[in-house]
Amino acid sequence: MSIKELQKRAYDNKVKHGFNLDDINFEFCLLYGEVGEAYHAWLMKEDGLGSELADVGIYLLGLSEMLGIDLGKEIEKKMAINEKRVYKRAANGVLVKEETK
Repeated sequence: MSIKELQKRAYDNKVKHGFNLDDINFEFCLLYGEVGEAYHAWLMKEDGLGSELADVGIYLLGLSEMLGIDLGKEIEKKMAINEKRVYKRAANGVLVKEETK
């Protein structure tokens, strides 16, 4: 199944269950909460980490569909950009993106 098809499926499930369809701010808050739950599951070494990560993905898919964004295409574009980036290690050890001219 393509990401675009998953977006539609996530959105259709929101419709089916009467979930939020138009409050984008609220949807971002819910997504943020799901990321927090996934982090907590990882931190506590809980068995449900995969399920929590799936929730993050489902919320992101639904939000993308609400906004009319083809997440698959955006991911492909961004990955192509990221693959061409050059990084250098700063004095403190952190990798920093080199700015291109």
